[in-house]
Amino acid sequence: MSCVHRLLLLVMVLVATAATADNDTFTPEFLAQIAQKYGNSAKERVVDWQHLIESAQIHHTSERDRIHMVNDFFNHIPFVSDIQHWHRTDYWATPVEFLASNGGDCEDFSIAKYFTLREMGVPDDHLRITYVKALRLNEAHMVLAWYETPQSDPLILDNLIPDIEPASRRTDLLPVYSFNGSNLWMSKERGQGRLVTGGSQRINLWRDLNLRMQQRERGRSYTAKSMTQ
Repeated sequence: MSCVHRLLLLVMVLVATAATADNDTFTPEFLAQIAQKYGNSAKERVVDWQHLIESAQIHHTSERDRIHMVNDFFNHIPFVSDIQHWHRTDYWATPVEFLASNGGDCEDFSIAKYFTLREMGVPDDHLRITYVKALRLNEAHMVLAWYETPQSDPLILDNLIPDIEPASRRTDLLPVYSFNGSNLWMSKERGQGRLVTGGSQRINLWRDLNLRMQQRERGRSYTAKSMTQ
């Protein structure tokens, strides 16, 4: 599927879902908080995001289609460094923070894509947030890897390029380690890598992110629906 066709599919899904989705998912208070802090356009981005998640159930899209839709949706957000955006050397934003503030770095893109796909029903063991070295940029980078099967060459969702490509073709990326909600892997070479005892909880920023996402009263939860329950 070409980039143009995927974009058209995304637009069609958002329009159709906006007309059919249950608007009770969002409370007026929740939307007002976002609009007051970030503006009406921020509110619309979060609404569109929730519609995208709901579309997975309404339209019964395949898992492969979902990763393309999610990748296209988030890659329209501007890249902004943590220092410029949050005035911190390293900060992992929740998807709501990322969308509402309309900016983030590679970690924020990967995290937002991961949690959105999980909300869409993609199993955790199909997804890995992956730290890599971007060889052409000579700097650390983060992407999201999707495994159709445990033995598959994973597909890489990356904010640096619009297309999703197999890891075997991304010779510009050198994997370092990867993780999801269940486990942490160290990568000595391309492939599955070595499982590390203790799982993803060894990553302090990941643990902090999950704690903030559970604090609904602070407006930090990663879906509008869970914030209003």
